[in-house]
Parts: sequence; C-alpha cells; structure tokens
Amino acid sequence: MKVFNLPQKRIRDTITHQTFLRKKGKIMAVQIAIIGCGGMATGHLNAYLTIHQTEPGKVELVAMCDEVKERADNFADQVKAVTGKKPTVFDDTDTMLATADLDGADICTSHAHHHINAIKCLNSGVNVMVEKPMGVTVKASHAIIAAAKANNKIAATAENIRRMPSRRTAEWLMNEKQMLGDLRMFSAQHASYREPDPQSDWHWRLDLTLGGGGMVMDSGAHYCDTIRYLFGDPDTVYGRVCQFEDLQVTKAGQLVKNEQEDTWVATLNFKNGVIGLWTCTWAAVGHGFHHVVYYGSEGCLLDDGDIFHGPFDGAEVILKDGTRHSMESLIAEYQSSLSDEEAARLFPHNFTDGVVLECYDFADAIANNRPPELDAEVGLRAKSICEAIYESNACGQAVDYEEVVAGNIEVYQKPINERWNL
Repeated sequence: MKVFNLPQKRIRDTITHQTFLRKKGKIMAVQIAIIGCGGMATGHLNAYLTIHQTEPGKVELVAMCDEVKERADNFADQVKAVTGKKPTVFDDTDTMLATADLDGADICTSHAHHHINAIKCLNSGVNVMVEKPMGVTVKASHAIIAAAKANNKIAATAENIRRMPSRRTAEWLMNEKQMLGDLRMFSAQHASYREPDPQSDWHWRLDLTLGGGGMVMDSGAHYCDTIRYLFGDPDTVYGRVCQFEDLQVTKAGQLVKNEQEDTWVATLNFKNGVIGLWTCTWAAVGHGFHHVVYYGSEGCLLDDGDIFHGPFDGAEVILKDGTRHSMESLIAEYQSSLSDEEAARLFPHNFTDGVVLECYDFADAIANNRPPELDAEVGLRAKSICEAIYESNACGQAVDYEEVVAGNIEVYQKPINERWNL
C-alpha cells in the first residue's frame, strides 16, 4: 500500500482541547463537522438536530464543509434555524482542520473521497464517522483503519440499516431465540426492466473511479452488512456482474458511458454453512418479480421489501406447523427481552431511526472515550463482500472472502486503486 503524503495543518494530541475541557467539566457538547453537504448528508444533518432537540448539550454542529460552498452554507442556515448558532462554513477540508476546533467529523462525500478526507481528519486528531462504503476500495478502507490506529482515534462506519428495530429483531429471532432452527439458506432476488434514458444527467456514482461500483457497492453495502450481522462472515463468494443494456447518460451536453452494472448474480457460502443467493437485474424484459426469504430447519422469515434494506417491519415468520408471527409482534417481544441497559444503549431516548442512532452512537463514543458499535473494520468487512462479487466476476471464479478482505485480490479494484494512488 502506498503512503499518503497528505498535508497536516494541525496535528493534535491524542486528547484534543475539546476533550480536555470536557473532562474538566467545562464543556459538554461534542463538536462535530459535516464534510460533504449533498444528498445523504441531509439525513445526518437532521439526525444531529434531532439529537440536539432531544438531549441538549450532547452534540454541537460547529462546521459545515463542501466544495460547493453554497451547499455548506445552506446546511449551516438550517442549523442556525434550530439551534440559534450558525456553524462556520468551509469549502475545503484543510482550511477547516486548520481553524476549527473539532471532536469529530461526519464524512458524507463521494465514495472516492471518503478515505482522503478521513485520513486528513484522523491525522489532525479528529475522530471520524464515514458513510458507507468504508472507502472506495479495500485498500482505501485499510488506509482509514491504519490512520485511526496511528492516531488513537475513532473511525466509525455510518451504517444505519442494522440498527433499526426490525433488523435487530431478525438477528435476535435467528441467533438468540433460534426461532427458525438451524439456519440453512436465503434468497434475495429482484428482476425488472428499466428503459435506458440517455437524456438523464451524469452523476459521480456512475463513474467507477468515483463510486467504486454500481448498486452491488452502493445500496448493496447495506445488505452486505446485514447478512454479516445475521450469518457472520462468508467463506467463498462467486459472482457474475454485467451490463446487458447500453447505458449512456448526458454530461455537459455529451453522451458518456454509465459504468454501473444493471445485473448481478451472487452465490455466498458462509463459514457457518449458510448458503445465500443474491441477484438483481433491471434488464429483465417482459416479466419481473421480487422475493426475499430466509430459511431455517424450523421455518422461514419472509420479507416484504427490497433486496437491500430489510428485513422490514412487514416481514413475517412462518413455522413448520404453519403458524405465522408478524414482525410487529416479534419486535415487541424482542424489545421486552432487553434489559434497561441494553435498551438505553441500542435505542437511546427510544430513537428508532437508523441514521439518528448511528449519529448518536458516534457522538456518545467520542464523549465517553469508547469504541463505536460499528467501527471501520465492520465497514471494511461488509464492503469486502461487495468487492468479492466484483473480484469473482473479474477473475472468472469463486474467491476466498478473507483474501479479498486482506486486499490480496484486486483485479477489479486495481484501476481504481491506481487512480487514487492506493
């Protein structure tokens, strides 16, 4: 892995000035910046404002940073409307780190800039939470982890899906309650047809060097975290990934290639013996279908939502004897099984929105000098399932998951790594 020669405008000690004051009882609120004020960052902004309104003094948004300064200024105005204080606005990370006194930075930039901004922050003594995926490639993930360790700082993964009640309940009913018996297999499949639209606008996600991949990597990072949460790590992964349709979009008045896949088929063999089939296509002409189900020796969990973000609240368990249990009833049973300490830790203030929960966990980890629930290693391992699918397709054979995690297989990722000097 190549060494980053990034500017370090302001190297802080392991204990920042803000943390020192907090320990002395002179300041309480965790000082947070948001880097990248586009689409998903709006959810993070609203989450911190919800936390502020529910638990005043927990967190303070003190800086907004985006290369388009107007976006950062818009976020800052929204903060002022709620808190009465306007965060300082920046259009580059280096200037922000040189002037703002921060405890943490919430990074919501394009995927390719996750590691660049995270490493700058960590090397300046600022804890980070990084939106999924944790880096544009596996090597980018390792670079973030290395910087966090070198600076004794938090690198958290912003993963919201597994934190929500139905997902927590699914893990509980499968692994603690063992309601489905011995876990056997799952199938998450979608087929539909999307007419190519060359008049649609280009977006950075459509460039593999910026996004790292298509929906296998994008929304797929959520699902890969969920299946790790439910079943543990895979052993081997086999994937076929392709673009059947000729996908083009318009950029600056010119037609350019949309580099994302429109189809994938993945078989995942888990270390615990579970077999998974995850498929998606938007090139299925004439007939579409959608089906997500998890099987065990005593029954199944039948989901009712998409192939990325479940299990959903409308799912149900169907047992061998034909009895059915709604997810709603199982959520209530799961929540009643939690101790007061567990409930306060997993659902503080009875929050159930995953983005609010991830932001609260990040701020609380900083305030109490503890590890976050989902650190960068968790993010690395989730996105490595995505990368394993791409690498398997590039290699033309099944790949060893741990070899992908280690960064030893990079046929697909090599040009992306070269683009970013990784």
